[in-house]
Amino acid sequence: MKLFVQIPCLNEQQTLPDVLKTIPKKVPGFESVEILVIDDGSTDKTVEVAKKHGVKHFVYHRTNRGLARSFTDGLDYALSHGADVIVNTDGDNQYPQADIPKLTEPILDGRADIVIGDRQTGQIQHFGTFKKLMQRFGSWVVNKAAKTNVPDTVSGFRAYSKEAALKMNIVNSFSYCTESIISAGRNRMAIESVPVTTNPPTRKSRLFKNIFQHMYKSGRVIAKSYFMHEPLKVFVIPGLTLLVVSAIPFVRYLVLTVGASDPGQHVQSLLLGIALFTAGLLFSVLGVLADLIKTNRITNEKILEHVRRQQLN
Repeated sequence: MKLFVQIPCLNEQQTLPDVLKTIPKKVPGFESVEILVIDDGSTDKTVEVAKKHGVKHFVYHRTNRGLARSFTDGLDYALSHGADVIVNTDGDNQYPQADIPKLTEPILDGRADIVIGDRQTGQIQHFGTFKKLMQRFGSWVVNKAAKTNVPDTVSGFRAYSKEAALKMNIVNSFSYCTESIISAGRNRMAIESVPVTTNPPTRKSRLFKNIFQHMYKSGRVIAKSYFMHEPLKVFVIPGLTLLVVSAIPFVRYLVLTVGASDPGQHVQSLLLGIALFTAGLLFSVLGVLADLIKTNRITNEKILEHVRRQQLN
């Protein structure tokens, strides 16, 4: 069994040494532990620092491509080099690497495909009250969309089995955290959370400028992921609702114009009914088309998974 610990990095020369020094050399259940650094267009000495500390596996991005792309490129590299389990951690030393065995244990025991480190955000002292509330609310939204029960959906400290990594497809450019949970939940993978601690903060996040920008970007990812997996609910249900509601102004028009000397007096009701009916019809058609696209996407994902397996053999 081979464990890969991947670290997406963007200018992490200051904190990367602490991360590398604390990654366990041996983890129960694995014959070897390999460290992979994904350099996402760093302009400092991140790569030199990693090499100095004995890292032999690298993925290089000449320009910054974002955390989501770094994550997926890391998975592909680890799989192509024989990884049985892949742990993702951060280069800012947010997570104590001594907790890595806690992430891999449920996978080795066959209980989980994905294990996510629960930072227990309600107990993190440097998180303000508003941020704690938003973290809890955000996780609730993701779990509703994914049909999961993950307490900390934006934690980047997580482990993936080989099978889960083979099935993982991330299409947004912001972050992999929430989309991967929605995808895994909708594909009925077994997800487990384990409590982990966090180190004191070393710097501000580079993914977003403030919590409101994070909420906006995360909301877009969640909405897009949900639309991809539930197009009928998103489009057809509102469409059918509009079609039913459109009957109200139609009935009103008929009631008021039967026997009336001037039927054109209530034409507004007729126009409103036509508008609602047209909108409902369009929503319903869009839902059917989106569901056909979803079917095609599922087929393509199966083909991609098959290609990955062929390349690994």
